[in-house]
Amino acid sequence: MSNDFRQQALDYHAQPKPGKISVTITKSAETSKDLALAYSPGVAEPVREIAADPETAYRYTAKGNMVAVITNGTAILGLGNLGPLASKPVMEGKALLFKRFAGLDAIDIEVNHRTTQDFINTVANIADTFGGINLEDIKAPECFEIEQALIERCNIPVFHDDQHGTAIVTAAGMLNALEIQGKSLEQARIVCMGAGAAAIACMELLIKCGAQREHIYMLDSKGVIHTRREDLNEYKSLFANNTDKRTLDDVIEGADIFVGVSGPDLLPPESLKLMADNPIIFACSNPDPEIKPELALQARDDVIMATGRSDYPNQVNNVLCFPFIFRGALDVRANAINDEMKIAAVEAIRELAKEPVPESVLKAAGVEALSFGRDYIIPKPLDPRLCERVATAVAKAAVESGAARIEMPENYAPSSGD
Repeated sequence: MSNDFRQQALDYHAQPKPGKISVTITKSAETSKDLALAYSPGVAEPVREIAADPETAYRYTAKGNMVAVITNGTAILGLGNLGPLASKPVMEGKALLFKRFAGLDAIDIEVNHRTTQDFINTVANIADTFGGINLEDIKAPECFEIEQALIERCNIPVFHDDQHGTAIVTAAGMLNALEIQGKSLEQARIVCMGAGAAAIACMELLIKCGAQREHIYMLDSKGVIHTRREDLNEYKSLFANNTDKRTLDDVIEGADIFVGVSGPDLLPPESLKLMADNPIIFACSNPDPEIKPELALQARDDVIMATGRSDYPNQVNNVLCFPFIFRGALDVRANAINDEMKIAAVEAIRELAKEPVPESVLKAAGVEALSFGRDYIIPKPLDPRLCERVATAVAKAAVESGAARIEMPENYAPSSGD
């Protein structure tokens, strides 16, 4: 990062007012009568209604349009465990994205705690305030336990975006890349470098979309995850192969897909050359991918390449899904975000990439043309159609799968933000 950009980033966060979010009021508060309605004595009336029927909180309060963005700061972006307070700029940024792209009010909450159970209890005890909870930047394997416990204890959607948002966008792009390369997910051999929250969620969702578990080779910092290792937690053990292969080169030979959610420059061009014809590379380590696209294209001219960066084609960016998943879920008062809703989001995102791209999106992306193919397998983050397509698909899936508490409104038109 250049010194100029670093200073621009600091100035952006500091000026003209510190931070990226604020609270606004939605009702008139100009007269004595306004104040009497807003607070005492008028506020007693909705209090009585909610006490008699908790569902009316969605009618009389901001609950139904409010998301909590919650972290403990143990896995901040690519920076690691820097603590809750240091994570606040990231969580405020997430709140900004919820508002900008889906019109959802969001508030960041950074939790200090001694044990995992302390964190779970804290979040569960405040959950009724919100319509949904977005967990963020929580390290593995604790993140798995935390999310599952909160799903069981809360009656609102709980979604760890580092896991599922990454997985949804990865699956959408991957299915399109396979289609372009003339391959099927069911037959594809997959190498996954990384065994943390994002890696495990990506592979689990690809399996739900048709990938075969026995065709997946996962690597952590010690090499291939195999059945004779005795240092695996319960989540890594799900991907332990009964194999004699031990190194990246052992497993990547003849592979169709490489998914990297690990660290920079960990896929040498020589290893890429060992892959099958028409390979697919998702090198998603940020800010520096497992292999730079220019090196990958020098090594193989038949590769489809995706990264997590905006300055290369095919950006795997969670903002393609998480605001809209929550938009759809909250609009039908879903009590969870289930597999049916995630797969509906995958399909909505991948299908949008096959449609003509509006001029406004081309202008925002700084390109003259985009069409479905090697350099355009997933939509651009600023595509205004994403909210309607993804939120509608998610809301419909919530209703059809039984996760919704109300039916989709007639002529449903999800808010696309401010």
